Amino acid sequence: MESPFEILGVDPDADDADIVDAYRDRVKEVHPDQGGSVHEFRMVQTAYERIEAGYQPGDPVPDPDPAAGPEPAADDEADEPAEEPAEPPEPDGLRVEYLDYEAIVDQGWSLDDPDLFEAAADADLDEATYGEFYAAEDQPLLEAAEDNDLHWPFACRGGACTNCAVAVVDGEMPSPASHVLPPELFDKGIRLSCISAPVSDDMQVVFNMKHLPEVGELLLPASRFEQARSSE
Repeated sequence: MESPFEILGVDPDADDADIVDAYRDRVKEVHPDQGGSVHEFRMVQTAYERIEAGYQPGDPVPDPDPAAGPEPAADDEADEPAEEPAEPPEPDGLRVEYLDYEAIVDQGWSLDDPDLFEAAADADLDEATYGEFYAAEDQPLLEAAEDNDLHWPFACRGGACTNCAVAVVDGEMPSPASHVLPPELFDKGIRLSCISAPVSDDMQVVFNMKHLPEVGELLLPASRFEQARSSE
């Protein structure tokens, strides 16, 4: 049976900072929204809590099956109150829940549907189409997506086209004054992910908005910029 250190993927002599970093990485990997399972998610949480409570290599590892119930207390400890496990740290940054506009079209959904993201969560979509990640403060949304191994469309990366456009369904994402979006698109919540950064703790955005007709009028050929970047 794996020890808490093995579950988090760290050495027993790792320092507190490395353990917290490993916990955050594993939580993202096994989160049900990222293709993991509730069982794996709880195992990671429990492993971190046991390490925080002082687990050492060689200590007995309890049955991870929740149905097994807690271990009985020893006679000399029966009257002692149980220590509360340390609360696992929340992932750093601003939570971004995302959905591909193509999925909205394919599923016959509407961008204005108030239950859009609830429907997406129940639709068994792949991670590239629907999921969540955390963006650092002041980090452009496109950059945050790429840091999480997502491949969203873009071209100029400077606010001069709409290839990277997203629709902000919930939350706030201000935009610099210099961009090509006309007022009517900006008022509808369209933002350019290459130059706009989330400021709300929880965001819901639809990416791949280049397929929206009004947005498509301001597209640029992506290949021109990709070739330029590859030659640098």
